[in-house]
Amino acid sequence: MQTSSSLARAVDGDRFWADIEAQAKIGALPPRGIRRLALDDQDNRARRWLMDQGKALGCSAHYDDMGNVFLRREGQDPSLPPLLIGSHLDSQPSAGAYDGTLGVVAGLAVVRALAEQQIVHKRPVEVVSWTNEEGARFAPGASGSSWFAGRRDAETILAARDDDGVTFREALTDCLALLEAQGAQFRDIPVVPHAFLELHIEQGPVLEAQGAPVCVVTGIQGVNWYEVEVNGQANHAGTTPEASRRDAFMGAHALVGALKQAVSALNDQVRFTIGKFALTPNSVNTIAQQARFTIDLRHPDPAVLDTLDAAFQRLAEQEWSNCTVRLEATSKVAPVAFDHHLVAVLDDAVKAFCPQAPRLVSGAFHDAIHLAHLCPTAMLFTPCRAGISHHPDEHIERVDAEVAVRVLAHAVERLLTTRKD
Repeated sequence: MQTSSSLARAVDGDRFWADIEAQAKIGALPPRGIRRLALDDQDNRARRWLMDQGKALGCSAHYDDMGNVFLRREGQDPSLPPLLIGSHLDSQPSAGAYDGTLGVVAGLAVVRALAEQQIVHKRPVEVVSWTNEEGARFAPGASGSSWFAGRRDAETILAARDDDGVTFREALTDCLALLEAQGAQFRDIPVVPHAFLELHIEQGPVLEAQGAPVCVVTGIQGVNWYEVEVNGQANHAGTTPEASRRDAFMGAHALVGALKQAVSALNDQVRFTIGKFALTPNSVNTIAQQARFTIDLRHPDPAVLDTLDAAFQRLAEQEWSNCTVRLEATSKVAPVAFDHHLVAVLDDAVKAFCPQAPRLVSGAFHDAIHLAHLCPTAMLFTPCRAGISHHPDEHIERVDAEVAVRVLAHAVERLLTTRKD
């Protein structure tokens, strides 16, 4: 087995875990879990906390047009592209304390080790917190990273509205004012990184089942998001005969069954989820005039996603229980394979701590799926108990997380000492 690097050994595990616990208090829900929706007051508190930690380490704080926050530890040559480490701080409405947060705090732990050991490195190192990765408030997610990587245009992102009608633009304006007041410097032109590393909880059961505290991630499966409207006619629940009904709920029920059948006809690697469902007028004694729901569709093969997309469109062209359908693809993110060299560097670092660790493809999407189109990118996973995520019961073991952070530091030291500018 390899020996761990000096930077890995220098990571302060106690301080790292204290930072995890501090973040868990921002937007905390009783009795456990957090709620930090993108660009809300709690999300902005988390950003300010991150900037305060960075400034205490001598880092400069920066932000861009999408509210992405960067902590920069300067290198000997400031003109070199930075090595970028991070994830996101926003959460689902009722979430665990580690999804996204772990990756940001891990980056902070690595920078703290660099500062405390007074390590001089040629290129800058930056820790990033991306805006609106989850998409729980403003859909689709990964707004900050997709814009940064040139995958989505700003105007489309800014026009998104939350369930209360607040636009992304309105919420972002308040956030940017707070960042400026906090002393962060504005970047009008994105800095293309030398490489991007993201540590994240697995959000699945594989690592826990194998007893591995960490592994390298080789890529991310593709994700299509859809919004579906089934339109019928509201009428009295007691007086309208079955043959005369245009019941949007029953139409949606039949359509969902057909969609599920189309998915099941392929293979069990497909992930099909209806996460939101709403009826109008939503009255106990009124036939539903409209049903609206979302679809989250995932698979590692783009050809399978294309096949299902065509099948979904054909189904939407039909009538269901005398109701019409409108189906809109709100987001399509193709699968990616991470940079082979960077995967090898991370895998070597993993093997220094856990020789038996597997390699995984991510079933969840992450900011790294967009960064992979901009610069060499790769990820690490650490296990979460029973694979539970997007839930207050989300849990990671401190001992596993510390190993994962040391693996990250090991890889960072290797990348900073490689003569490849």
